[in-house]
Amino acid sequence: MQLYDIVGAGCRGRFKVSEEVHMPYAITFVDDPDVLEKKKQIRPVHIDYIMQNEHRIIASGGFFPDDDDFPNGGLILLDTDLRQEAIDYIENDPFFLNGIFSTYTVRRWKKFIFDHKRVT
Repeated sequence: MQLYDIVGAGCRGRFKVSEEVHMPYAITFVDDPDVLEKKKQIRPVHIDYIMQNEHRIIASGGFFPDDDDFPNGGLILLDTDLRQEAIDYIENDPFFLNGIFSTYTVRRWKKFIFDHKRVT
């Protein structure tokens, strides 16, 4: 955090300005083998979990194989600065709790291109 002296436009004072950059977490997972039927059964509960947390989610969606229209993994951009919150989120997902996937990745993410334009 840096201090800046500001003078002008009717303002005078010393202000703290954070130079930290907000970076949400990208969470990815791929289904374990042979879980398709179980996943279809659990999917409504998984979707309920996502909807209960939609206020925390920047984006979320499934990964699809080239030859099917049912997802076999997913990506969540979670709006948190805390890695542990991202871990807690994914480890409480019904898909994880019910063995649809057993491993995942959690990485900090910063957009560079958004809506076809570079973000500064």
